[in-house]
Amino acid sequence: MGAYPQYPHTPAVKVSPEAMSAAAIRAFGNIAQAWQLDTEAQLTLLGDPPRSTYYKWKKDPQSAHLGRDTLERISYILGIYKALQILLPEPAAADSWIRKPNTAPLFAGKSALDRMLSGNVSDLYVVRQYLDAMRGG
Repeated sequence: MGAYPQYPHTPAVKVSPEAMSAAAIRAFGNIAQAWQLDTEAQLTLLGDPPRSTYYKWKKDPQSAHLGRDTLERISYILGIYKALQILLPEPAAADSWIRKPNTAPLFAGKSALDRMLSGNVSDLYVVRQYLDAMRGG
């Protein structure tokens, strides 16, 4: 036996891609509402899916079949949202932070939302990484 405690084997719960997609779309919708994002911004953050597809996802999240890129984007957005809730416990402050000009070199005086709306998934990653660093993570 090694130095680590032994635990009985429990099988991992397998979540279907449909269930994961539905949960991701619902969570994204809630964040988009909290951040007061218009449809164009929402589409950009999701990687520019066709507008009709996005409306279908919103109307019936259970029907959504999100690709890896879209799921990755939503994962970063969830992480950004969570980090802001930790850093700024007042919900209004946390939700408005993404729109405020930021003097950190990463943002060059623009807002985090400006950076995230470049359309590149890497910009979502960079904002998430910045916030994780700010909270010591």
